[in-house]
Amino acid sequence: MPLSDVSSLLPLLVAIPLTGAIFSVLINSKHGQVLTGLLAALSLALVIGVILLGLPSDGLQSTAVFRYPIAGWEAPLGIALSLDGFSALLLTLTTFLVTVLTFYSAYYFSASPARVRFWPLWWLLVAGINALFLSADIFNVYVTLEIIGLAAVALVALSGNKAGLTAALRYLLVGLLGSLCYLMAVALLYHVYGTLDFAQLAAEAESNPLSWSALVLITVGLVLKTALVPLHFWLPHAHGSAPAPVSAILSALVVKASFYLLVRFWMEILAPAVTNGALILLGILGGLAILWGCIQALRATRLKLMVAYSTVAQIGYLFLLFPLLMSAEGTSAAQLAVQHQSALAAVSYFIVAHACAKAAMFIAAGNIIHSLGHDDIAKLQGMAKYMPLSLFTFAIAGGSLIGLPPSAGFIAKWLLLNVAIDTQQWWWVVIILTGGLLAALAIFRVLDLAFIKSEQASEQVAPAHWRKVPVAMPLSGLALALCTMALGFNADLIIDLITIGGGE
Repeated sequence: MPLSDVSSLLPLLVAIPLTGAIFSVLINSKHGQVLTGLLAALSLALVIGVILLGLPSDGLQSTAVFRYPIAGWEAPLGIALSLDGFSALLLTLTTFLVTVLTFYSAYYFSASPARVRFWPLWWLLVAGINALFLSADIFNVYVTLEIIGLAAVALVALSGNKAGLTAALRYLLVGLLGSLCYLMAVALLYHVYGTLDFAQLAAEAESNPLSWSALVLITVGLVLKTALVPLHFWLPHAHGSAPAPVSAILSALVVKASFYLLVRFWMEILAPAVTNGALILLGILGGLAILWGCIQALRATRLKLMVAYSTVAQIGYLFLLFPLLMSAEGTSAAQLAVQHQSALAAVSYFIVAHACAKAAMFIAAGNIIHSLGHDDIAKLQGMAKYMPLSLFTFAIAGGSLIGLPPSAGFIAKWLLLNVAIDTQQWWWVVIILTGGLLAALAIFRVLDLAFIKSEQASEQVAPAHWRKVPVAMPLSGLALALCTMALGFNADLIIDLITIGGGE
């Protein structure tokens, strides 16, 4: 298939969820909204499938494999959509997770009056995420960040309780502050270089005080949205208070969207302004996030809060990418390019592994809350007897987060360890292994109560205190958890996709 034909499909990845949002507003019936959602999810899957089949198998030495100028106007006058291996991977991940979570949400919200507001906001959020991954213009990225932020805040508030509304308000204020920092950087870059296009900025960017200032503003704004320690204070309560499908997409995709932008700016757009000291600083913050998130997960008394703090820790692993990009003395350009590609492949694999595992864990936690009405860890004794699929899902997904073979989490951490050893940064090896051990303690604490101490369950949990959930709900989570296992045997699929358009 010609590249131009495939490029013309890119706007559909944004138009389909926007259409789904509009029809969800117009159709105010339960079955109509669900049908609209499922059709939108299947349409997205079809489009991304055609695009993936049209990707070149041998890679291209360019930043963008596909480029589509909206209304035929190219930069700097117009706005373009672009797609390379990295964005294609994240769009594929988004489509897969959205399809599963849409199916899950149809059951989760079946008896809830919040479904009327959920479906339009859900598809608006998906449209924003897809548009961000496709954007090739830094101001258009700002627009997508606002769409994502406002839709995510409204979705968090759907819980309707005081904790959810408080978390949503805190999330809103943090998001606005992050967007303001980013917008100031956009204005600064346009003043200096006279363009907003990714490719043109990457070609013209220089190492000067104004570029440094813009990079600092962008980093602060996006780190706030990614919830890197110490700017993580909003995430645990927002993810812990939101409805289960919302928590899943926030943890699996929304925080990854701002991280994706950080990678673009640090590795491509403003690469000349990056220093080794700045790369080390982000790595140190990532290491602190791993340790702090795991410790807080160990101390958590609620299951969803524990999973949310685990997200704080897993975000830390992503930021280990940056110190692994450092160039040592005597490193040739070719060697540095290979190093960058290996580090990006490792982190990309980690993104996919974490997204599937964390979405599965939030689904499992949501099922427990749906059944028991609470997620108090101390009161989960023997729950494996009543909810075996959900607890089995939690166990499999937890094994991937720990890094147990043959899961995708194991492959991701193995790739990170290899890059750390190859670059002789041994201290990150200690951090990665310590994080895995602490994560194991937190996850096995829950599994110990749910599986091993079942003999005490008759006193703690009675059948009258719980209700069955539709079998489709635990099966949705189990499907995602099993994907983390399947990906452990198919690492080449992700690594090969990342190399497309990865030439430097």
